[in-house]
Amino acid sequence: MKRTLTLCAIGLCTVLLGHAQEITTSESWSGCINVGARELNICFVINTTPDGQQSCTMDVPDQGAKEIPVELLKNDSDSLNISIPILRATYKGRKVSADMVEGTFTQNGMSLPLSLKPGGFEVRRPQTPVGPFAYDTEEVVFSNDAEGAELSGTLTYPVNYDAYKKKSVPVVLMVSGSGEQNRNEEVFDHKPFLVIADFLARNGIASLRYDDRGVGKSTGPTKGTTTENNLADAEAGVEYLRNLNKFGKIGVLGHSEGGTIAFMMGANKSVDFLISFAGGAADGIEVIVGQNEAAMLQQGVPQELINDYASALRIVYKDRINGKEIDDKSKYIEDLCNDKGFALPNNFKSNLVKCITYGGNWLTWFLGYDPADAIRKIKCPVMALNGTLDLQVLSSDNLSVIEANLPKNKKNLIKEYDGLNHLFQHCTPATALNYGAIEETISDEVLNDITNWINLIK
Repeated sequence: MKRTLTLCAIGLCTVLLGHAQEITTSESWSGCINVGARELNICFVINTTPDGQQSCTMDVPDQGAKEIPVELLKNDSDSLNISIPILRATYKGRKVSADMVEGTFTQNGMSLPLSLKPGGFEVRRPQTPVGPFAYDTEEVVFSNDAEGAELSGTLTYPVNYDAYKKKSVPVVLMVSGSGEQNRNEEVFDHKPFLVIADFLARNGIASLRYDDRGVGKSTGPTKGTTTENNLADAEAGVEYLRNLNKFGKIGVLGHSEGGTIAFMMGANKSVDFLISFAGGAADGIEVIVGQNEAAMLQQGVPQELINDYASALRIVYKDRINGKEIDDKSKYIEDLCNDKGFALPNNFKSNLVKCITYGGNWLTWFLGYDPADAIRKIKCPVMALNGTLDLQVLSSDNLSVIEANLPKNKKNLIKEYDGLNHLFQHCTPATALNYGAIEETISDEVLNDITNWINLIK
């Protein structure tokens, strides 16, 4: 799930910048800043053209941000001064030696020490599969005709597919989390759906993963879409797989919002089995409020302040889904805090103001949806997974809803993994959100559990 409303000490966005001139030299300076309980690696890349003109970009690999445009104010033997207008940030450093710059990164009134050394960061993703492969893949397109969407994806056959008895091979449709994502659900240079597809193929299971609307080769209306539209696209994918008449049981593996969609597909009797991969099962307000509480706790915010903010946020969201008209958003928040006795600092109040409309139609729909009713209607086998260090879909809040509402089935498996985050990476409480800094894409234990379960119930 990418659409999260958290209080971040530093927010970074990605803007890709192409170089129009031939680059003859390039130097990188890298370092790390501490942001509350998190560490962020930062790299400045300075390029020099043949005529001596210099330009600079900034990478933040831990947040998946690359080639952020910056203004190189000074770069000589003494100093390195940089302005990052898009982030309202600056870096001012003094070159104390040929291999060390000591300076300060400043953003939104916060100053953080940042020492830089020559060289960039090597992003290692050892689980990303590299061809040639022992299995076949096929580029396919399927359509959600009712909504004018064409989804492009990769159909992956298992190793020795032709040797299997016809229609004995199970196939899994993968549904990504919220936000516009490609078929690999790529984030921070991790490609979890590609890793899963490769592992399934080597264990006798086919899969179909696809680009979301407006991403990669997929097309279709994106303005104002909600989870219901994403559900319709996934249903079209299942229909496509059934019409191929090449496979046996057809299941869905959904991550985060995709896990919620998997529950909806189970309720609709669209699939033969489903896997909820950190899927939201609590109502939308509690999922998003839980994200905020976990993020603030990680940043060391006092519990009393967390409680007040969470209570205020619940009220804001309930008014939002009920269509409350708010003319003066700042006054609305001030009155709310005064009426309820919430002692919130101004930056917390400002964040609440943004929450009144942030996320558009998608978030308004999500906030008002309670998956429990769909979960109660599911008859097919269900595998529901969560990590104890998932700070986006909290395992304690969501697995309990599944356990309380899912009809009994001896093939069901509900499992909580100790020490895994939202991407099912091994981590610590302090690094739970540092997806990009973790080399592992997904736990081997989780991959084995998924394939063993599918092969058991096929």
